[in-house]
Amino acid sequence: MSQTHEVSVGEHVVTKRYRDWARGEHLREWNALRAISAAAPGLVPRPLEFLPGPAIAISRVPGVPLGGTLSAEQRDGLEVALRELWSIPPGGLEPMELHAFVRRVRAAISVRDGADHVGRGSAGVVDSDGGRIVSPASAGGLVGSGCAGVVGEAQVAALEWLAGSEVDELVEVVEPVVGHGDANLANYLWDGRRVRIVDFEDAGRSDLAIELANLIEHIASRATDWTGFAERFAVDVERLWTARCLFAIFWLTLLRPGGPSANRNPPGTAELQARRVLALIRRESVQMDMR
Repeated sequence: MSQTHEVSVGEHVVTKRYRDWARGEHLREWNALRAISAAAPGLVPRPLEFLPGPAIAISRVPGVPLGGTLSAEQRDGLEVALRELWSIPPGGLEPMELHAFVRRVRAAISVRDGADHVGRGSAGVVDSDGGRIVSPASAGGLVGSGCAGVVGEAQVAALEWLAGSEVDELVEVVEPVVGHGDANLANYLWDGRRVRIVDFEDAGRSDLAIELANLIEHIASRATDWTGFAERFAVDVERLWTARCLFAIFWLTLLRPGGPSANRNPPGTAELQARRVLALIRRESVQMDMR
């Protein structure tokens, strides 16, 4: 899929011009950056100017995108950045579209035949080689073809699990936090000492378990061992498990044969994701090699 915005990078200023703003992406990002930079200077780009187009001018922050297998030092830096972000009261931000996300994942996994298509994405989650696909906030219309083997088994298990009531409990925010909305590791910049966060066009008022699950289950996070990371934040274990199942199923709808990311990842990726879904639903250990 195409990028949702264009970025011009100067020596000190970055200009981000939006190609689509149907969900108010420009306002979400601007308002989030204002709130975060006021409460935690240096954690995110400083918003400089709101421009017609729409576009925003923001300060350029140092660092290179995280990716691959994170070192212990990088994981610690990410923890510090997330803890700082999530300590900021999110009351002034628009809520994340959690109802819509759950509804769309249910619709996506229930359709196993027919031509695949994707609703227009916003900030976009990405596949393992960095290509932009679609964000959880706008994942409507994902359709997968009929699948056999472990992928088909995972689809059936996911369909049955989503028919239950556990996932509906996620739409009610329990531990409100500032939600980044796009947990691709490339949006976390590492300067060798600390992590800064960029790309907030999907930002809003979210829930701690949702945000942690989005990060851990993101396809870009697979090379990193996240054992014990979520526990650093004293998140509700059951709620986190439910959210991880939801995001793992979301990724299955992207990666399965006929899915929008199927041809953008190495052979066998769908099968690995299917095994991950089954392991989570069955409450088995999710191994690091499922990536």
